[in-house]
Amino acid sequence: MEPPPLVVVSLVLLCSAGLTRSLSITSVDQSMFEKAQGEKVTLPCTFVLSEEDEGPLDIEWVLIPADNQKKEQIIIMYAVDRIYNNYYAAMTGRMQFTNPDPKSGDGSLDILNLKATDTGTYQCKVKKAPGVQSQKIQLSVLVKPARTKCSIEGSQEIGKDVILKCVSQEGSPLLSYNWRRVSGVSGIQELPAASTLNKNTGELLLKNASQDYSGIYSCFASNRVGTDECSIELNVTPPINTAGVIVGAIIGTLLALFILAFLVFYCCKKQREKKYEKEVHHEIREDVPPPKSRSSTARSYIGSNRSSLGSMSPSNMEGYTKTPYSQVPSEDFERTPGQNPSFAPSKVLCGTLWLLVL
Repeated sequence: MEPPPLVVVSLVLLCSAGLTRSLSITSVDQSMFEKAQGEKVTLPCTFVLSEEDEGPLDIEWVLIPADNQKKEQIIIMYAVDRIYNNYYAAMTGRMQFTNPDPKSGDGSLDILNLKATDTGTYQCKVKKAPGVQSQKIQLSVLVKPARTKCSIEGSQEIGKDVILKCVSQEGSPLLSYNWRRVSGVSGIQELPAASTLNKNTGELLLKNASQDYSGIYSCFASNRVGTDECSIELNVTPPINTAGVIVGAIIGTLLALFILAFLVFYCCKKQREKKYEKEVHHEIREDVPPPKSRSSTARSYIGSNRSSLGSMSPSNMEGYTKTPYSQVPSEDFERTPGQNPSFAPSKVLCGTLWLLVL
């Protein structure tokens, strides 16, 4: 037997009234946040209690790991009129409830000085028996481009292909690169018509470069949370005269050898002059007495022999042998060993230097 229509309508109204009076989370405006490293984020979690919710209020923030095998990590909790924020060491000192009194209906969470490791899914749970509600928020912490470097690859000569390179040492993907000419010849600031840009690698190819390509170029590296830039100057010049450089090098080498040979010749000449002066000074010395003559030496030698003969008896004369006159001492025997000519070391020095020149 079906109930009267009036009874059915009354039951529907009672159910609707019970739902509206239960605990509910009102912050559903945004479920995903993207922030840069070092910034601050506020994860919203506002709620409304009902008269039927009479149990103790419990607000809990947890981090849901990407790996389903791992357990949820409690970050901060409000229970029995007290805040507990020592559950997650990685965020100690960097997190707090937005409202110091969460029971007022605002259980939002502030995370300060964001790090790339803070990326993840966060869940806010509000419990007040018999009501229980939760809300998930996805947080992505991105790193701004930083330490961007510009460089030039290839010869900066007219008619050559030149590549301008740009790369950021830091930055979350996806990074995008863009080049712009800041200043140029005749005030031209647009990129050359014969240029090709790869926004993913940051390479700008300039084909068949001309002097009109010269100027200052800037590269801008960007992602969803920031931008960084660098600049470099391109100076396209005429080709280098290779033949002139070779001829100049040869002339310079020959000139250096000529100078070295002149120095060797001058050094050897000075050594010979010093040697000649020493020999002349040795033969004519004013502080050395003149040598004794041969006649005086011979007479003194014969006189001494006669005196000795006069004292001898005729019987002793038979065994006596006269000393030959050729054995009379001369000045040659009085010359000291140090006065004998020796080999000049200057010849060895000059010969060595000539070998180095050759």
